[in-house]
Amino acid sequence: MTAAPVFDKGLANTVAAETQCSFIDGAKGVLEYVGYDIDSLARNSTFEETVFLLWNRRLPTKAELDALCAEIRAEYDLPEGVWQAIRATPRTAHPMHMLRTLVSMLGMHDHEADADGADANRRKSIRLLAKTPTIIANFDRHRKGKPFVRPDASMDMATNFLNMLNGARPTAAVAKALDVCLILHADHGLNASTFAARVTISTLSDMYSAITTAIGTLKGPLHGGANEEVMHMLNEIGTMDNVEPYIKGRLARKDRIMGFGHRVYKAYDPRAGYLKTFAKQIASDTGNERLYEMSTRIEDIMKAEVAAKGIYPNVDFYSATTYHSIGIDLDLFTCMFAFSRISGWTAHCMEQLVGNRLIRPMAEYTGPHGLTYVTIASR
Repeated sequence: MTAAPVFDKGLANTVAAETQCSFIDGAKGVLEYVGYDIDSLARNSTFEETVFLLWNRRLPTKAELDALCAEIRAEYDLPEGVWQAIRATPRTAHPMHMLRTLVSMLGMHDHEADADGADANRRKSIRLLAKTPTIIANFDRHRKGKPFVRPDASMDMATNFLNMLNGARPTAAVAKALDVCLILHADHGLNASTFAARVTISTLSDMYSAITTAIGTLKGPLHGGANEEVMHMLNEIGTMDNVEPYIKGRLARKDRIMGFGHRVYKAYDPRAGYLKTFAKQIASDTGNERLYEMSTRIEDIMKAEVAAKGIYPNVDFYSATTYHSIGIDLDLFTCMFAFSRISGWTAHCMEQLVGNRLIRPMAEYTGPHGLTYVTIASR
């Protein structure tokens, strides 16, 4: 017997998939990847190891991790047609428009684009994961009139990205800061972009289409664009003296404070705890103490004013300071989110294809019925 449909606007109370990728308890502030709490992964793991965990549902042996790293590094470079496409991209293009388009283009250069076997989907996932950072970094160089920096297969993903972006190998501390951010953003339940990717792959479309769908979804300011808005807010505040009147003024007007509150978490975002500590160190190392001090002052005010309502800093609040401190331009922040989240999107797509069922929810029709058609001459 089929259950009667229930209207659930925004699907906020609907369970639409089973997953072993990540677990969230918003009331308690818990996030786990395959059973491992996010704080321990951020402190002890690497992004590449986290990718293995999400794709294989277990931590790797050293030999397995080395093998995955070698596979990823072998795919850093881009097809020549994609290098040419970066050159042809308008320098004024929004980075997320660029990324959505060129990730889609990767599918045209992959002879396995429409292969539907599990092994082929894993290989495509590796290519997407490995090549996306190369696209992001070299588009940034292109728009600034700088020569391309080809990827270096001797470097891990975070180090290689920053080396391409800036034309110089980063310090170990800066590379580690990016690596931590990549781990913290890798997966987060059935968020909007992950759901979008699963919907696309559930039609038995291809991995490139699914990830392109996810990137388009991530672009929205209610999803991936939030850390950009945090940095805009910090820049608008400008000085420590302006922090209190700015924040209290917005609260009095019932305006949203960017980087605070979350659709899921009603406790401190578990991704923000370690990142706050790490943001302090990297801000100090790079001469951005003012931004960090402004951030902590904002948090103190918010704690006194609205913490009782379950509004706490989320991962975007301190990732904005971290990205700025390691030299990533503001309009690349959402691209960095995509760089990381491809690991989770592809994990969910591969999971969806095991015992796949087309995702096809119902809509509640609220329009008229029984209208009589009137010819155009009589209207």
